[in-house]
Amino acid sequence: MHYRTVLREGSAAVVAELAVEVEKQLPGLVDSTVEQIRAEMPVYHDAQFVSPAELRTSVRNNLEYVMRTLRGTEEPDLAQARATGRARALQGAPLPELLRAYRIGLTEVWNRFVELTASGEHQDLRGLVAATSAIWALIDDYAEALTTTYRDTTAEVMLAHQSRRSALVEALFAGGAATEGTLWDIARVLELSLDGTYVVVAAETPRVGHEPLPQIENRLRDRHHASAWRLTPDLQVGVVSMRDPSASQVIIELLRENSMGRIGVSPVFTGLGNTSRALHLARVALSSMTPGTTGMVQFNESPLAGLVASAPEASVQLAHHVLRPILDLPGDDRNVLLLTLRAWFECQGSTKLTSERMFCHPNTIRHRLKRITEELGRSLTDPADIAELGAALRALHMFPDTSHLPSPRSSS
Repeated sequence: MHYRTVLREGSAAVVAELAVEVEKQLPGLVDSTVEQIRAEMPVYHDAQFVSPAELRTSVRNNLEYVMRTLRGTEEPDLAQARATGRARALQGAPLPELLRAYRIGLTEVWNRFVELTASGEHQDLRGLVAATSAIWALIDDYAEALTTTYRDTTAEVMLAHQSRRSALVEALFAGGAATEGTLWDIARVLELSLDGTYVVVAAETPRVGHEPLPQIENRLRDRHHASAWRLTPDLQVGVVSMRDPSASQVIIELLRENSMGRIGVSPVFTGLGNTSRALHLARVALSSMTPGTTGMVQFNESPLAGLVASAPEASVQLAHHVLRPILDLPGDDRNVLLLTLRAWFECQGSTKLTSERMFCHPNTIRHRLKRITEELGRSLTDPADIAELGAALRALHMFPDTSHLPSPRSSS
């Protein structure tokens, strides 16, 4: 502690004698300190964090401690400085202003010592030097104790706020009962509008605990877009507010600039309560990309895509029911036929375009298509069969991990 290392035995006695005289002026000292703090510091004058009565109590308590310490009647104890630092941190008062208020108070004490040693029977340059050293050592001790406690408390408050914010973001993405009765509170804490317009982003993590979109919330905030994010072992997911028509392009460009892997983006949606479903669509968009690649896909919510994504279990069952004969084939045969069928759909049923895409002769494609119809027992000219095949292929593409599952049991 600075105070004890500064004072020698002789100087301590001199300081104690002067402190006894200054302590007699304590009521006036409190008044002048409070008046100067309120005159020079708008945050205290306007009572932004503490009332005038609370300020006066704090000033009196701290000055009483200072005088007891200078008199040597008790061991230096910085508990009052720590208590003040914690209280102001909890109130959100700025640390520089807090330290300035302490300097004003201790400078007022020093001024009283100067007055005593400059005139009358207490006139003593040696005593003034000793008192000055003691007071400024106390200022150092106070500042260190107050600053440390203030920062520790601020970190504690931020951690608690972040934990609550994280829990509310998790509830928002979970949806259902998790948000029942809490959606308004979630919107308030996350500073998002209940009926606003949003997109959900799902970005694949490069490894556990590492953000694929570092500082994305701050980057969006710099562009005046509010958002809330959650990091899981495999994904970093966020809901991003779109407050103006140009927001979509800004968000997409920002995601592309910071892309480190696969990123899925939901369709634009309205209403914070729909975040959970939008997250599912963003994940579907992400899973449509080949693992290990880098890029971004926004879910295109066509009626068929929306139907498949909104009912994954039923869609998987449809895919297995329609495509089971091909799924049961050996690996090479299965993959070739599925790739050919998918290419045929993507080429709008053109054998020529399909052959060009797959680098095959058109007759090879015709042979494969004929085999597909034989294996599946379906026609590529019947609209009903084509619709079922298209839905089954889309479901298999959206949920590829289910292609190896056994066939559902017959209900008969």
